[in-house]
Amino acid sequence: MTLGGCNPEPARPAAPPPVVEPVLAEARMHMVRDQIVARGITDPRVLEAMTRVPRHEFVPAAQRGEAYEDWPLPIGYGQTISQPYIVAFMTAALGPGPGDRVLEIGTGSGYQAAVLSCLVAEVYTVEIVDPLARRAEADLKRLGYANVKVRAGDGHHGWPEAAPFDAIIVTCAPEQVPQALVEQLREGGRMIIPVGSQWGAQELYLLRKTPTGMQRQGVLPVRFVPMVKGRS
Repeated sequence: MTLGGCNPEPARPAAPPPVVEPVLAEARMHMVRDQIVARGITDPRVLEAMTRVPRHEFVPAAQRGEAYEDWPLPIGYGQTISQPYIVAFMTAALGPGPGDRVLEIGTGSGYQAAVLSCLVAEVYTVEIVDPLARRAEADLKRLGYANVKVRAGDGHHGWPEAAPFDAIIVTCAPEQVPQALVEQLREGGRMIIPVGSQWGAQELYLLRKTPTGMQRQGVLPVRFVPMVKGRS
């Protein structure tokens, strides 16, 4: 039985070393217990998704031994895969439901999209760096996350033809919340987004769209790569 779009047994590399997979699976269990549960995240659906999704499949081969450590890792092009705790924290704060359609801005490696795919009906994810978008799309397809759609483009524009979304998650930091994303969020929908400059303070905000405007709650000081403008 699968959970949302999550494949409980993702495809393995063609010829994995026999000792690597059990070691990585054990490291993943320790990651969830020692980095996520120990810091107060208890949502059972989020914990199960973090347990199932193989983070080592979304990092460069040279970093696989660090895939379940308590820090972000470089994935090329000046981008990173977020610290596992931050992925779990943002996912739990967003409160994704099984029927939700979610927009992600900042695909990166595809790991956050894979986690979300276990919890919601559809994930639409936008990445400004073309090679990263193509690699993430290929990895997500290879690993069986069929309910994720990937687009290369400027995240400031969102994905208007697929709107409205029940939830939006942004994994790069704009200096202000893009208006297009606000417009593409349905009434009652939630957005989690880091806001701030590249060199100054950044704050992770949880927003909720109401009939009278956006409610905004600061939830965590953070440090994300900047949300850059580029192609449409």
